Amino acid sequence: MKFHTKQGTVQALQGIDLQVERGEIFVLLGRSGSGKTTLLRCLAGLEKPDTGQISLAGKVVFSDCERIFVPPQERELGMVFQSYAIWPHLTVFENVALPLTQAKRKLSKQVVQDRVREALQLVQLEGLEKRPAPLLSGGQQQRVALARALAIKPQALLMDEPLSNLDARLREDVRSELRELVKKIGVTVLYVTHDQVEAMALADRTAMMDHGVILQVGHPQELYHQPVNVTVAEFFGSVNWLEGRITEAGVIKTEIGTLHADSASSVGSQVVIAIRPEDIQLSASPSGNANEFEGEIVSTTFLGDYSLYQVQTRTSKRILKKAMGSPIAPGKAYFQISKDRIRVFYNRELSSLSRKA
Repeated sequence: MKFHTKQGTVQALQGIDLQVERGEIFVLLGRSGSGKTTLLRCLAGLEKPDTGQISLAGKVVFSDCERIFVPPQERELGMVFQSYAIWPHLTVFENVALPLTQAKRKLSKQVVQDRVREALQLVQLEGLEKRPAPLLSGGQQQRVALARALAIKPQALLMDEPLSNLDARLREDVRSELRELVKKIGVTVLYVTHDQVEAMALADRTAMMDHGVILQVGHPQELYHQPVNVTVAEFFGSVNWLEGRITEAGVIKTEIGTLHADSASSVGSQVVIAIRPEDIQLSASPSGNANEFEGEIVSTTFLGDYSLYQVQTRTSKRILKKAMGSPIAPGKAYFQISKDRIRVFYNRELSSLSRKA
């Protein structure tokens, strides 16, 4: 899909090929401008792709070859926006009822009332039907937007950063309730977010996007532990980066010393290495095991359920380590890296890597 701007043509989406299963929570994850919202808008019918085909529940809603374009109101999709799009001059009931009363196929007053009450009950807002929308909290407005999307009994829910306007604690509570709710009613969800924690908490599967391209699709655990490239690795959680060269099978010479890694196979290759902080063991005394290095703890940050350590090596490289339990005092320390958790990448511009060093 292309957009035309004053600066020229922008390729918004490229080579998208996705299949989302019925009842699945599928998360589109990526930075701002990665194309995830554009993809969602194409599915909703709010944007028209240049080429390709889109099917919903077996029905083609867009095809450039067959010249098919089903308008948004006929796609049977519920949509929840980042802004919630709550009408301030309407009550809770009137906001939820709006898509039902404005539908092309007229519904009886009783059916509208029944659907609104059912939707409000699902989101635990029963009893607030007559409350003016401006008197609702942010969390309640989000629930009204969700109830409105559910009231039409959609084939799927499209959700574009729906929790980003909530504070951190409320966002955590609401996303847990949201997953439980959509699984209970069995609706298919396509969910857009830039927050990898939100993606891991909600998704059955995740598609990581960058510059209009889908880089990897899989369970959140796959993207975290088995990223296909450095973009996925660095976006999906904290990473320690090292440069090195494979000197023999399973052995990498790096800037901090020799590393043994199960995934190092192409002898002679220059590589970059990704190590998650939790895959490093930190201790005050040496164990004598492989992949153990001496360093100095130069800072400790207490973050409640874990502490974050910065360990400086003899080559001045700083390594991040997350740890549970009692804090370790600053000073000399030893860190060991699990050889089966080292991810080796063969294609990376070292100039980009140097910014993280």
